Amino acid sequence: MRNAEIIRQWQILKEIEARRAGVTIHELAGLVRVSTRTIRRDLQALQEAGFAVYDEGEANETKRWKLDARAFLAVQEGLSIADVAALYVSRSLVEALPGWPLAEELKSAFKKLERALNPRTLEFLSTLPQVISTKAGPRADADSRLVETTRKLLDAIRDRHVLTMRYFSAASRRAKSYEVHPYRLALAQGGAYLVAWVPPYDEFRTFAVERIERLSVSDDTFRRTHELPADLFGASMGVFSGDPERVELEFDARMAPFIHGKLFHPSQTIETLPDGRRRMTLDVSIDWALRSWLLGFGAGVRVIAPVSFADSLLEELRQAAANYQNLSGQRAEGRGQK
Repeated sequence: MRNAEIIRQWQILKEIEARRAGVTIHELAGLVRVSTRTIRRDLQALQEAGFAVYDEGEANETKRWKLDARAFLAVQEGLSIADVAALYVSRSLVEALPGWPLAEELKSAFKKLERALNPRTLEFLSTLPQVISTKAGPRADADSRLVETTRKLLDAIRDRHVLTMRYFSAASRRAKSYEVHPYRLALAQGGAYLVAWVPPYDEFRTFAVERIERLSVSDDTFRRTHELPADLFGASMGVFSGDPERVELEFDARMAPFIHGKLFHPSQTIETLPDGRRRMTLDVSIDWALRSWLLGFGAGVRVIAPVSFADSLLEELRQAAANYQNLSGQRAEGRGQK
């Protein structure tokens, strides 16, 4: 019930702020679909919370409610109530990022913001995140070493310093030494990634920050002579770079509710077949992110094209089935020995 009140009062506050000429209680009641008596209670609650909501006019029916935005000028000129509330609601999303290099600065910024607000206003704003729950997906363990690494990377990117690092490559399953020109720090899919130009390979590569074992920042600087694409990982379902290929998929009918209304990639098109199956077409790079996404649907999806990609997934599924068959055989052998 409390969450519903917060959402309604927030809608009222935004509407009053948007209407420079003011808004009547009847207009507000129609907007949020409650009685005028409830609106009066909400307006009183907003006033008690410290928002400068006031009315102008003679008769109750024609009074127009307005907001004095000057109460927020002490925070930052031009910063609206919507801006402040958005910061509070999005705070939990930002804090869920692993190794966020500006974590301490974020805490400091919110302390300054809180000092500029009166206690009742602060109490109201602090309840807004309660109406939204956030749950971080798989992510790196954000220990102090990871935070320190991302800070170093951020400084090196800004000042264009050459980096030398020892990095564990998932592809080769061993640690390698690299000298790179750092271009960008990307936060995506529960991880932090360094996008850097690697001179020996004459190409951009993406490095997962949690797999950087050692890092040193050189005094040498570099010139940015290469341009990163505007949409860095646009062709991938994850955080990989590669050329897109046309991929055709077929989901069986029981998977339809899980893909209905979801945009997995901007290039996707979905066709509903007569028996309830869904045919999806994507223009994406065939990489680990695409493979893991498809394998997550199990028997609910199959690759139609490219055939070579379908064959490689089939081989992986055969190996997975063999692993379970071996486990089943071991259990049967164990039961036989008892």
